[in-house]
Amino acid sequence: MKSFGRYISKHLVSFAGFILVLLLINVITFGWTFHSVIKKDYGAISPNNMLEEVAAASTLEGLSDEARNKLESNHIWAIFLNAAGETMWSVNAPENIPAHYTVQDVSIFSRGYLEDYPVFVWNTDSGLLVLGYPKDSYTKLTSNYFSIQAIRTLPLYFSGMLAVDLLLLFFAYHLSKQKIIKSTEPIISSIETLSNGKTVSLSIRGGLSEVAESVNKASQILSRQNEARADWISGVSHDIRTPLSMIMGYAGRIADSSVADSSIKEQAEIIRNQSVKIKDLVQDLNLVSQLEYEMQPLHKEPVRLSKLLRSYVAELFNTGISDIYSIEIEITPAAETAAINCDPRLISRAVNNLVQNSMKHNLQGCHVKLSIDCSDTSLILIIADNGIGLSAEKLQELEEKPHYMKSTDERLDLRHGLGLLLVRQIVDAHEGTMQIKSVANHGFTTTLTFQK
Repeated sequence: MKSFGRYISKHLVSFAGFILVLLLINVITFGWTFHSVIKKDYGAISPNNMLEEVAAASTLEGLSDEARNKLESNHIWAIFLNAAGETMWSVNAPENIPAHYTVQDVSIFSRGYLEDYPVFVWNTDSGLLVLGYPKDSYTKLTSNYFSIQAIRTLPLYFSGMLAVDLLLLFFAYHLSKQKIIKSTEPIISSIETLSNGKTVSLSIRGGLSEVAESVNKASQILSRQNEARADWISGVSHDIRTPLSMIMGYAGRIADSSVADSSIKEQAEIIRNQSVKIKDLVQDLNLVSQLEYEMQPLHKEPVRLSKLLRSYVAELFNTGISDIYSIEIEITPAAETAAINCDPRLISRAVNNLVQNSMKHNLQGCHVKLSIDCSDTSLILIIADNGIGLSAEKLQELEEKPHYMKSTDERLDLRHGLGLLLVRQIVDAHEGTMQIKSVANHGFTTTLTFQK
């Protein structure tokens, strides 16, 4: 998982780099937005610089032409007061600007405004220089000044940049999320597929390539194990078939022999019956293996379950069953003509397994009911008996561990496990659902649901 950690770290570093770039963009945008304001208010023509320059060119008699021209070009007016508060000279002073000032007047306007004009003062050896700027050009504070244009622009700037930043962050988050989902979704899907025992093949480049390679290796190991297991079961089934046929044949001859002792015939009949059980067990194991590893081809065709069920029950009676078992069929009118696309051989096998389970686990006899119902979208097949059933603990164990390796005992009697596992595999192969219900001494019910 080191590569996955590097993958996450890579994205975090990328996101941090994006934030730094975004901050740099903000700084550049701020400088571009307020460049003219900063140049005007803090550059060569700033109030402080203008005061200093004009004061150096001022005397009681007047102002140099160069300084006068600079004031006029920047729309700045000026007056020069002597110690008595009298105006010695002025440059473009508005008409409403007084010519005489008291000490109180000077103390008031020197801190802010003179007739609503923002003014700046400079004390010289000869007198007091006052520079006046157009109204609404500056706002004066006790110890500082700000451009009204800047103050008006700042809220728009910050709100605009905040909106742009949020939009860009959301866009970056969305892209990052989509990229991560796009990269990890195939891996997550493949892991889920592996957890279901199926093989996968991933082809991913970039930071997650090592993770994909690990998933592929696990898939290859699982594939080899599945193939080895299926080959082993198939090989055992094939190797058992010939000697088992011979055993059944010789046992049948002895059981049917007219010269053999009755006890020997009875033992031969037991051998033949147990051989049949072994044969059925091997066939079930082989079919379960093929279905589990998707090695069993499905030959689907439209099938009326009502017809298939009646044919199965008729064949069951023809082969002969004990009188202690009774079979009932119940088909609703709506389900009579309903059909599903399925492999009829496998569906018959599933029904037979459920019916045989009911008989084998109720040696004292039981009533088996096969019913079919349907809805607008599905067909429901129910196989139920009124036998001994299962306890809640046994039912839970059966649902949690329906594995064929624990499905036989020393007497080769099939338990519910293998038969039900095979039924479940057949139902899954047809994309249906299977539900089991049972109560001790109140029967066993299996419900199979198929999409129409």
